[in-house]
Amino acid sequence: MRAALLEAEEAAGEGEVPVGAVVVANGKILASGHNRSVVDHDPSAHAEIIALRAAGLKQGNYRLRDATLYVTLEPCVMCTGAIVQARIGRLVFAAYDEKAGALGSAEDLSESKALNHRFEINGGLLADESQQLLQRFFSARR
Repeated sequence: MRAALLEAEEAAGEGEVPVGAVVVANGKILASGHNRSVVDHDPSAHAEIIALRAAGLKQGNYRLRDATLYVTLEPCVMCTGAIVQARIGRLVFAAYDEKAGALGSAEDLSESKALNHRFEINGGLLADESQQLLQRFFSARR
């Protein structure tokens, strides 16, 4: 999660909402990413999507069954869909997102019959650090 927080800080430095993600397989970081929607003019360029795309390219396979995705903020609906499509085995996120979190906060897609893959979910790891980074970012914007 510390590596994901570093990615989030990089996003903030680029004027992006500070969210970072890393994909870990076999105890090693396979890929990482941070929000790039503003920089790339791409609404799908969330940290999770960036990291999953890079991991798929590195593995030569979009299925990441044995991987864990660490992300600094509870994934949204779009990112949850990508996690399902990637067949991630485990998701660990830091801060809960009461406005747009799709795995227990604003919505809970983890038990949706429409999704054909289940994965382990652990939330709250280093949540305070992630939340503080988000609060500093949005306070500076106001």
